[in-house]
Amino acid sequence: MSGNDTPTRILRDQHRNILKIADVLEDVLGREPEPGAFDYDAIADCVSFIRLYADALHHGKEEGLLFPELEAVGMSRGGGPLAVMLHEHQEGRVFARAMADALGPARQGDAQAQRRLVNAGLGYASLIRGHILKEDNILFNMADQMIGASACRSLCAAYDGVCRRRFDGCTVAELEAILARLLERYPQA
Repeated sequence: MSGNDTPTRILRDQHRNILKIADVLEDVLGREPEPGAFDYDAIADCVSFIRLYADALHHGKEEGLLFPELEAVGMSRGGGPLAVMLHEHQEGRVFARAMADALGPARQGDAQAQRRLVNAGLGYASLIRGHILKEDNILFNMADQMIGASACRSLCAAYDGVCRRRFDGCTVAELEAILARLLERYPQA
């Protein structure tokens, strides 16, 4: 296996996009020109990206493809790194759901919903940064060592199949375009 064809290369690449959305989310939630005035359209785009790209696409690849392959070569799902990652995926889903639930009332001026939105958004950003750090530096290094060349080729082909799917009607390219638009609006993110 070359360095470009590891069981985790595409997942690491996707991590960079997920970290960028966390940056945008923190930037948007940190801007308050007047009390409660947020860029709700940008927040809605962040929530969509998190739910469809970070969770359905990316975590779907991990949970449906990489993690079972790691189990097949002896890593336990019930404890250790896989259990931690699965738990954190669930925590991320809770934050994303809380953001989605708070968004409508927050747009209408509900101060409690605005606080819930900010807390969930900042909570998600903090969680995902730590999560990606652990995956990139611990779990993915283990995966690259444990998964052989043949299994890697199969995984990469399966990842490609997932990338050809639509996520709530969106292609991966369309989801990446959401991120690109957000980065144009929030270039420091």
